[in-house]
Amino acid sequence: MARSKLHDLLEMAREPSSERRRELLRGVTDLFFSSEDLRGEEMELFDDVLSQLAGEMEEAVRLELSQRMAQTPAPPRGLLRDLARDTSITIAEPILAGSHALSDDDLLSVARTRGQDHLRAISQRPMVSEAVSEAIVERGDDDTVSLLLANGGARMSRETHEMVVDRAVENPALHAAVVGRKALPVDLLNEMYFVVEARLRGEILARNEAIDPAELDAALAAGRKQLATRDGALPSDYAEAETQVRLLRARRAITPQVLAGFLRARETTKFLVALSELADIDFHTARRILERRELDALSIVCKAAGFERSLYLTFAVLILDRDANAMGRAREYGELYESLPREAAQRTIRFWRIRRKAGDMAAA
Repeated sequence: MARSKLHDLLEMAREPSSERRRELLRGVTDLFFSSEDLRGEEMELFDDVLSQLAGEMEEAVRLELSQRMAQTPAPPRGLLRDLARDTSITIAEPILAGSHALSDDDLLSVARTRGQDHLRAISQRPMVSEAVSEAIVERGDDDTVSLLLANGGARMSRETHEMVVDRAVENPALHAAVVGRKALPVDLLNEMYFVVEARLRGEILARNEAIDPAELDAALAAGRKQLATRDGALPSDYAEAETQVRLLRARRAITPQVLAGFLRARETTKFLVALSELADIDFHTARRILERRELDALSIVCKAAGFERSLYLTFAVLILDRDANAMGRAREYGELYESLPREAAQRTIRFWRIRRKAGDMAAA
């Protein structure tokens, strides 16, 4: 029946006017939606006719067709692909963002050949597969990747999450989107700590505080290897400082007060080696904290290690000795120290310890 009506409609196409072709396209489209159980040759015929007619229509007509086809579970496949690949995002978006009939291969074809508008439309689908997400991350700009990260239905492999974090470390435009992604593995989330602003650091600490112990162990087991190799060479006096600190440790003479003495005497490498030993973090993380005067990060280290607030404040004042408002800032950080839950600090420090273990593995 559908084939007979379709041929009757095609008889209407003998007149070349655009108005007649628009009328024909709508007639064929209505017939398609009113027909039941289309398959085989009938579906192929509809696909051929609709694809040919749609290609001749202006944008407004193709948009109407796209909006209708995006809602049907079994549209003509060739027509659907044509609409998804349309160079006009106005036409392509309803299909790319909403059609459940597109396959991963269809989406990958668009993702690899079209521009950012098409990638953003795909990024908003209710479900995005790992393969499609990877293609979007590889080709997407910051706005596109941020949109994908915000989509809870977008699945990403660990490798793709690592790509995003590596990119975000050097790119502040991605910081909020990366930290805000609920599915981001927590060990990768903690890699962002030293590069994001204070507000986002607070979000990281809050998530660390709430993390389930089983999830924490799994995240630590999945931690990226050989992280310390990215942090640069050791200082020239490292070996001597390490030897002296180990001798002190053998005599059980490494105390928090000894650390403060190293810092006062500007024996920086000894201080960092000793801090690394007492807090069980790697030297490069300790050096980053000191060189950048990351006093909020230092508060995490000191709180996790069980140092007294007064010792932390001593470290803070010594580190800020060139700052005209050192005492005022130290008081501010002292309040931060008091408000930091030790459990959150201990969970955070476990991620930083991944770097120490990686460095030990690399040196072995």
